[in-house]
Amino acid sequence: MPGTKEIRTKIKSVQNTRKITKAMEMVAASKMRKAQERMRAARPYGDKVRNIASHMSQANPEYKHPFLVKRPVRNAGLIVVTTDKGLCGGLNTNMLRVALQKFRELEAAGMGLRCTAVGVKGVQFFSRIGANLVSQVVHLGDRPHLEKLIGAVKVQLDAYNSGEIDAVFLGYSRFINTMKQEPVIEQLLPLSAERLAQSEAEKRAYSWDYIYEPGAKEVVDETMVRYVEALIYQAVAENMASEQSARMVAMKAASDNAKNVISELQLVYNKTRQAAITKELAEIVGGAAAV
Repeated sequence: MPGTKEIRTKIKSVQNTRKITKAMEMVAASKMRKAQERMRAARPYGDKVRNIASHMSQANPEYKHPFLVKRPVRNAGLIVVTTDKGLCGGLNTNMLRVALQKFRELEAAGMGLRCTAVGVKGVQFFSRIGANLVSQVVHLGDRPHLEKLIGAVKVQLDAYNSGEIDAVFLGYSRFINTMKQEPVIEQLLPLSAERLAQSEAEKRAYSWDYIYEPGAKEVVDETMVRYVEALIYQAVAENMASEQSARMVAMKAASDNAKNVISELQLVYNKTRQAAITKELAEIVGGAAAV
């Protein structure tokens, strides 16, 4: 059995660890609120662009944007959004498990794959499995910036426009609530009818005709690109909110576990100390009796 000095050292070590996890929990809680606010603030813009893109695509039946045209899929692009840092529970593990399943599914169908990683964990994952990583973006910080994202994503969009790939899939962790984050992989391109679907109220609100300058094709092209960029930005914003929520929950669990370990070690320390005192008393009594 370890002595009291060793147990005191262990208790001190666990207490120091608990201070760190408690501080990380509080920092994550603060960042989580801000990340959720950014995620919710981005939704109205995405809804507006979706409505305009949907109405404009229907108002110009003579022109179909490439993002709306379905074609046989021979090659595909896969964009996976992960975190730059760890210590966020099983968030990245769950996302990468779903991404690996999709990766193998597309490979089994005989498709060529081009991958884009958003986040350090995604870059490491694609490097491990030997994927064709055509672009990446890391170290986005706590606030997503579209100008940093667009370079890596544009590689996939340009490949789709040129016909090098026929579909693009987007994987990220969808924020459900503080305790639950769901890994999803959605088809980004071609845009499905569900993505551009409008409610009756939205159809009435966006039922006007447009005057185009310089022309219908240019305006529709630009609007579609902006809509896809908004979808990707929203995915990254949701992933960041999921990251901070998962980190807060993981650090709270670590702090609670450290508290339990300290209690157990304190109990062992008290028992060991009491045993040592009892032993010393016994030796004193035994010595006195021998005299």
